[in-house]
Amino acid sequence: LLEQLGMQRTPGNNLSFIGVCIFVGIIFLLMIEFLRRYYREILKNDKLIFLVGLIIVLVLLITRFISIIHISDQPDINALTGYLAPVAAGSMLLAVLIDSRLAHFITMVMAIFVGLLFEGQGLFYAITAFIGGTVGIFGVYRVNQTSDLARAGLYIAGVNILTIITLNLIGGSLTLNLLLYSIVIGVINGIASAVLMIGILPYLESAFSITSMIKLLELSNPNHYLLKRLLLEAPGTYHHSLMVGNLAEASAESINANPLLVRVGAYYHDIGKLKRPEYFVENQFGFDNPHEKIAPALSSLIITAHIKEGVELAREANLPQQVIDFIEQHHGTGLVKYFYNRALEEDRDGCISEGSFRYEGPKPQTKELALVMLADSVEAAVRSLQNPTPETIRNMVKSIIKDKLDDGQLENSPLTFKDLETITKSFCKILEGAYHKRIEYPEIIVKEFEKRRENHGDHDN
Repeated sequence: LLEQLGMQRTPGNNLSFIGVCIFVGIIFLLMIEFLRRYYREILKNDKLIFLVGLIIVLVLLITRFISIIHISDQPDINALTGYLAPVAAGSMLLAVLIDSRLAHFITMVMAIFVGLLFEGQGLFYAITAFIGGTVGIFGVYRVNQTSDLARAGLYIAGVNILTIITLNLIGGSLTLNLLLYSIVIGVINGIASAVLMIGILPYLESAFSITSMIKLLELSNPNHYLLKRLLLEAPGTYHHSLMVGNLAEASAESINANPLLVRVGAYYHDIGKLKRPEYFVENQFGFDNPHEKIAPALSSLIITAHIKEGVELAREANLPQQVIDFIEQHHGTGLVKYFYNRALEEDRDGCISEGSFRYEGPKPQTKELALVMLADSVEAAVRSLQNPTPETIRNMVKSIIKDKLDDGQLENSPLTFKDLETITKSFCKILEGAYHKRIEYPEIIVKEFEKRRENHGDHDN
């Protein structure tokens, strides 16, 4: 493998071979120690370790292939192919699929190997690859739309131009003609890196069962058929889910959670209500509440069943596990209080079990999952207030969060008390804006407004 990668340039030279092996060993040990210190969860995950290794090997194999191809009859131009090394593509893949900070470290490793694969200007190629890869990571950090990936390629192309010019000013080894060729190759590298990354990404996502930001962006599209069904069949639940997403996303950044994952999780957390939308209060407009005609225990079974039914719908739609977790865990093992209390009022034998009125769980395991649980409960509670004021909203938000804390629903999540304080402030700010008191216009003003609309021909079609 070393010989194929070009790292063993003189097979007969045993000292060279030993030196290369020692160098690769040092890099390998540094990678293991880095993962052990900062990414223990990745080090324990064979699939992710294999993915990291696969990306490194792919980048080096492509680089090796580039180093032996001839793009021109002129040797000087062929020697510039080192600027085509696709380190930036590997860096962006690692940032999108695993983690940005890990991607920075691996970028440095790949750049070092690129420098070893080329003679002469190997150092220049390594520096260019490292800087291009770093900019690529910044370019795909928490992308908001797919076009951001293509834009990252332009950023890489731009920084490649600056780096090549700067290095030539420092080294002064290229003629103007070769410098122009180098710049063109640097631009091609940036664009090709983005294309390569976009092309490979879906296959790696599928093969390694990873939910990337790109997949989440696709799921956040309101045209997804599950969201369209929710809008048409359970409009109250749909708008509730949007509000939950807004609440949770606004708090996510400040507590170091993933805003995009939170938003998508919130959008899909209640899709199980599609099975029986009329049994949920937000969808009960224009007809009687069916729960008034059935026993509290049966009502509780119907309400809690939306978790299992949501998971089934999600799996039928091939939603990623990270999104399914929001469906499973957004109620934790919480108590269906309304129907439990009703059951206690109607119970004459004292045989009501609290456990039969609780969700099956599990409790939220991550910041994102706990955040959506809180946003879900808070939004529903505040919406039920008759005349919400800033004070009643604040009291309700604090009460709901305290209730979840006292019930042990947050014990498995990494949320801190400081996080909860930040979340409370964020929730209150958004809800006070959404439910602020509106001015009641006197009837005479309303009539005058309608008259002006008629005079200006502003009629509804």
